[in-house]
Amino acid sequence: MVINELKLINFCIKPRNSKLPASRIRAHQPNVILGFLISCFILFFPACRTLPTQPPSDAIATTIFTEPLAANTQNIPAGDFNILGRISVQDKSQSFSGNFRWQHMTASDEILLFTPLGQAVAEITKDSAGVRLITSKLEAFYATDVESLTEQILGWRMPLDGLQYWIQGTHSPLTAAEKDLDRKDQVIAIRQDGWHIHYSSFTPARSDSPMLPRVINLFYDNLRIRLVVDNWSIE
Repeated sequence: MVINELKLINFCIKPRNSKLPASRIRAHQPNVILGFLISCFILFFPACRTLPTQPPSDAIATTIFTEPLAANTQNIPAGDFNILGRISVQDKSQSFSGNFRWQHMTASDEILLFTPLGQAVAEITKDSAGVRLITSKLEAFYATDVESLTEQILGWRMPLDGLQYWIQGTHSPLTAAEKDLDRKDQVIAIRQDGWHIHYSSFTPARSDSPMLPRVINLFYDNLRIRLVVDNWSIE
């Protein structure tokens, strides 16, 4: 799915012709949204307003320590999925709330960010050629990884390499991790790569499928990201 299918913005960017990172292309079309990621829309989503700190200690029954797999770890992809949900971001300097759609496949990712009113904020794509971010001002930026590019352009980092696993309630096999389980062996927290991931709620993607995270809180220094998944689709 691409943005122009939603009839919000027609992102017409010419094919990239530069190596990574930190190149930029401006698409000469009218601005659609002024000052993306400036306004705070948290009042539209009470469920995304408050970010808890960590699960209560009495909820933790077991803590598991995992080491990265030694061989062929770069070839272990997360399962494919397509999700719709809400996102809230807070740090010392800004606050943002809106909607997102994320389609993850073995070879690519596409993430669309919107305001609560449905206006496009950014389109983030990742594939074998690298990472591209298109803003609401129709500027295209390129880099080698999502986390550094989103921090530079949006002002906050999106840990896509780990998040593709964390969103499914598991740790990335590429680096060491700690996982807290409750008495039902359900994961309630993961600590990995400097991030703390806390799970507040789970839901099945289908009636006959395992439970998947619905409410996820991510913490990194002063940054807090809350994701609420409203619709799960496992490919």
